[in-house]
Amino acid sequence: MGPIPWFDAALAAVFGLLIGSFLNVVIYRLPKMMERQWAAECAEYAGTMVENAALPPPQETGSFNLAHPRSRCQACGHQLRWHENIPVLSYLFLRGRCSSCEASISIRYPLVELATAALFFYCVHQWGATLTALAWCGFSALLVSLALIDWDTTLLPDDLTLPLLWAGLLASALQWIDVPLYSSVIGAASGYLSLWLVYWGFKLATGKEGMGYGDFKLFAALGAWFGWQALVPLILMASVVGAIVGIGMKFAHQLREGGYIPFGPFLVGAGLLAMILGPNTVLQTLLGALGL
Repeated sequence: MGPIPWFDAALAAVFGLLIGSFLNVVIYRLPKMMERQWAAECAEYAGTMVENAALPPPQETGSFNLAHPRSRCQACGHQLRWHENIPVLSYLFLRGRCSSCEASISIRYPLVELATAALFFYCVHQWGATLTALAWCGFSALLVSLALIDWDTTLLPDDLTLPLLWAGLLASALQWIDVPLYSSVIGAASGYLSLWLVYWGFKLATGKEGMGYGDFKLFAALGAWFGWQALVPLILMASVVGAIVGIGMKFAHQLREGGYIPFGPFLVGAGLLAMILGPNTVLQTLLGALGL
C-alpha cells in the first residue's frame, strides 16, 4: 500500500472525527426533537395547549434542531466556545470537565468521535478514495447514530433508518457496492418481512411486543446493503450476542424496568462486522464460537 492511500485514509479519519462530533449532536437532539414534535401534534389534536409538565425545560422552548442552539453544558448551560468543541482534543484539554461548573463530561463523546474516525479510516483504506468508500462511510455514520439512540431511548428514528435503506438500494443500483440490485431489493423486503412475522408471531403467542417497527426497518436497510443472502448470518450474530449481553445484564441486575434491552445496537454491531469481515466470515466465526 503506497503513501497516497494511507494519506487518503488518514484524511478520512480526520473528517470522521468531525462527523463523529456531529453524530453526538444527532444522538442527543434527534430524540428530543421527536418528543417535541409528538407533544405539538398531541396538543394540536386535542385542541388545547400541552400542560407545562409535558413541555421541554424553559431554556429549550425556542428553536431546537440539529443546528440551534449552540452546544452547551447540560449541567450549567455554559455555551461552549470554539476551542471547547474540538473533537477529542477539547475533552483531553478540559480533562473531561466543563470549564465553567466542572461537571463531568461523558467519555462517550470522544469515544463516538474516535469510533467514527476509525470506521472512516477503514473504509477509505479498504476501498480507496472512491464512491464505494464514501457510501460505506455514510453507512457507518448512520449505524453509529442508530445504535446509541436506540440504546438510550429504544427509538430507531425513521429519519435515519429510511435514508439508510434507500441509500443501500441506490448504492446497489449505481454499483457503488458489490451487491446486485435484485439481491438488494429482495434483501430489503425479506429483512422487513422476516422481523415483522416474528413480531406478530410473538405478540399473538404472548400478548406482548418483542420489538419495535424500527427494528424491521433497520434490518431491511441491512438487507439492502448486503443482499438477502446475508440476512441469516446478520440475524444470528445479532441474536446470539444480544442474548449473551442480556443474560449478563440480568445476572448483574442491570436490566431496565420491564427486563428488556433494545435489539437495534446488536443489529448495528452485526452490520459493522459484516462490512469489515464480510457476511460469510461473520457466519463462520459465529458457528466456530458455538462449536458447530
